[in-house]
Amino acid sequence: MPINYDELMQAKSAGLTASYGDRETMLYALGVGFMRDPMNQDELKFVYENDLQTVPTMATVIGWGQGGTLARSGINYLMVVHGEQRLTMHKPLPYAADVVFDERVVGVFDKGKDKGAVIVTEREVREKNGDKLFTASATIFARGDGGFGGPKEGAPEPHPIPTRAADLVHECDTRVDQAFIYALSGDRNPLHRDPAIAKMAGFPRPILHGLCTYGTACRAVISTVCKYDATKILGFDVRMSAPVFPGETIVTEMWVDGQIVSFRCKLKERDVVVINNGKCTLA
Repeated sequence: MPINYDELMQAKSAGLTASYGDRETMLYALGVGFMRDPMNQDELKFVYENDLQTVPTMATVIGWGQGGTLARSGINYLMVVHGEQRLTMHKPLPYAADVVFDERVVGVFDKGKDKGAVIVTEREVREKNGDKLFTASATIFARGDGGFGGPKEGAPEPHPIPTRAADLVHECDTRVDQAFIYALSGDRNPLHRDPAIAKMAGFPRPILHGLCTYGTACRAVISTVCKYDATKILGFDVRMSAPVFPGETIVTEMWVDGQIVSFRCKLKERDVVVINNGKCTLA
């Protein structure tokens, strides 16, 4: 069924609720690679309930799977990849909360029958007392759904990366079983765990979740620029450019210009850029 542009632009969900606690907060941190070294005192605060601190990118998994805003979009989910993720923090993310959120489609762009469609959604999340927590915007690339006659231009522009040499470089390993750990935070898409499904989607083996790579990039910034104070992060935007296979090493290059940290991530083993146009906004 082809995309119905007018119908999809009206898609929204409102007043949805979700809850999470310290267990989910610690599991997410483990899922994006914190505490590889069990003696790392700086990382302990992200995985131990004593003075627990939340990784900001955990915002992307809160209420995962709820809403169904794109449920009747007509897109071929087997051909969908996560293209971009943007996050604005309105306050530091507590390690436990009951939240209310609204979700809507803010843009649908037709890149052509042979190129696919770009769909932009936005989720606004607040605590039950009304305080805004964060706004998350996601861009998905529906590779099999172009040619529906929608607008071609207007998608968000990527953040430019400086041309000078990087100010900081940080390596983060990934475990061969990391997709299985990360899936427990909500995204149980079999593409990331089932070899048969991965082959049907055109990959030789299961790939790491794009948002796990996203969280790993955040881990790199927290470990370096932020000196392990995750509350400094006010925004975290990326463009996902290539998949990671679990077990590969993600090398994050960072450029620090005042409150803006530009970054990109490459794979040590294959010299492939997997995250590009990264922009972290600091307090």
